[in-house]
Amino acid sequence: MPRIDRDGVAIHYEVHGSGPPLLLTHGYSSTSAMWHGQIDALARHTTLVLWDMRGHGQSDYPDDPNAYSEALTVGDMAAILDAVGAQRAIIGGLSLGGYMSLAFYRAHQKRVRALLIVDTGPGFKKDDAREAWNARARATADKLDREGLEVLTSATRERATASHRNARGLALAARGMLTQRDAKVMELLPDIEVPSLIVVGADDTPFLAASDYMAAKIRGAHKVVIPAAGHAVNIDQPQAFVDAVVPFLKNLPHEAGREGT
Repeated sequence: MPRIDRDGVAIHYEVHGSGPPLLLTHGYSSTSAMWHGQIDALARHTTLVLWDMRGHGQSDYPDDPNAYSEALTVGDMAAILDAVGAQRAIIGGLSLGGYMSLAFYRAHQKRVRALLIVDTGPGFKKDDAREAWNARARATADKLDREGLEVLTSATRERATASHRNARGLALAARGMLTQRDAKVMELLPDIEVPSLIVVGADDTPFLAASDYMAAKIRGAHKVVIPAAGHAVNIDQPQAFVDAVVPFLKNLPHEAGREGT
């Protein structure tokens, strides 16, 4: 499988199909394997690029806490697009992957053709709400340090089936990538100027209001609520997820001279 080197940190990615590039990012403590049920459907219409965030799956698990951050994650995404020869791409992800997709838009607006935001929150306006989120992330990290990867076996479906090599990288990722520093991603939403699809499971209660908020703030955004689905909407209802996403991809404005990779 292809890998890129990011200052000594190897990042795993995989490429499927041909057509306009689509980079999908998994959620925290999941891996690129969470998208494997959608490869056939999405790779018919796109060059589908999947990857494992640092501290996850088949990517490296650096011991340095400073090797984990939002900025480094966004940089990893840009480097993967460079590696596959994609100047612009549809950028999407679930949960933390969706948040990082919004952060990528903030850093590399001209490289984003469209956004696919799945079961995601855009952050917090209020410091106390953000700190409550961060406290939960740090508690997750502490539990991984104490109990190891066994913590994930009782987690949500996309996490319980994920394969990781060690718990320390996941703990450091929780502290450095899952925690949030400011409201800049949330403040970005009214300035997003690309087609955006927001997908959320009807049973993903913590993210329903966040999805409504993003749909209201992003001009022209389309929102799809998928019944009988929780936080891993593409795993809970794979066909309904594909039925929501494929028309969005097929109806994107054509980019003259930019189709494909």
